[in-house]
Amino acid sequence: MDEQLKLMDQVTSAAIEMGIQFGPRLLVATLILIAGFFAARWAGRALVRAVAKFKLEPPVVALVERAAQLLVLGLFVIMALQNLGVELLPLIAGLGIAGAGVALAMQGVLGNMVAGLTIIFSRPFRVGDYISIVKEEGEVLEIKLFSTTLGHSDLSRVVIPNRKIVGEILHNFGMIKQLKIGMGVASPADVPRALAAVNDVLGRQPRVLKDPAPVFAVSSVVDNGIRINVGPWVAGADTGLVEGELYHALIEEFRARQIDLGLHRELRLVNGSVTPTGTR
Repeated sequence: MDEQLKLMDQVTSAAIEMGIQFGPRLLVATLILIAGFFAARWAGRALVRAVAKFKLEPPVVALVERAAQLLVLGLFVIMALQNLGVELLPLIAGLGIAGAGVALAMQGVLGNMVAGLTIIFSRPFRVGDYISIVKEEGEVLEIKLFSTTLGHSDLSRVVIPNRKIVGEILHNFGMIKQLKIGMGVASPADVPRALAAVNDVLGRQPRVLKDPAPVFAVSSVVDNGIRINVGPWVAGADTGLVEGELYHALIEEFRARQIDLGLHRELRLVNGSVTPTGTR
């Protein structure tokens, strides 16, 4: 029993001595970290205000703010460790070895980060542009360090890893896109009325841009009539919606003006074989 009491006294004495020796240092280190947290936030906001005049892209601004915060916070962490008496050289060497192992294990993540930095600083596209890449297309909603998000007209989103973008063929339509719509006319005599109908329909569509002006003209002569290509310009985000609306409006307008679309063909049986002879 006496031995247990002596052991407890020794433990208590050792704890008190350590508290007296390291308590003030630990308190100071904690205060340093708290001050570093607020200083990092202040430095990030100050740097964002300073670079506002350069009109940088939002991802670049966010990256600059985060880098400034990490740098300032890292300096305060070093100060706190030094106050506790931690030897920094062995710690840095250990972190270097650990960092090499983490880098090997996270090659894909690091590849996305490097690709994200390439996109952010080279700026092949911006938020709001309509792009087509790796068999996907849509409006650029967000550019992050590791991925890029595209939005579709059906309100779905596609998240593409940045390493899948860099090095691929990229089609950037900008903020607008030209649609490619084809309409058929059975009789050459109806072509002037058909072109007038197309012009009227495009003029009534609020989603069709007036500048640049829509393009439409006779493009080719086919078996069942004449083909008219219609190329209106629309906002990239409206691509899917406007295409369906225009097809419906053009068909209804052609029907109202009694313009034959040339969708029906006459078939004759000649010597046992079916032969198309033209429109009905």
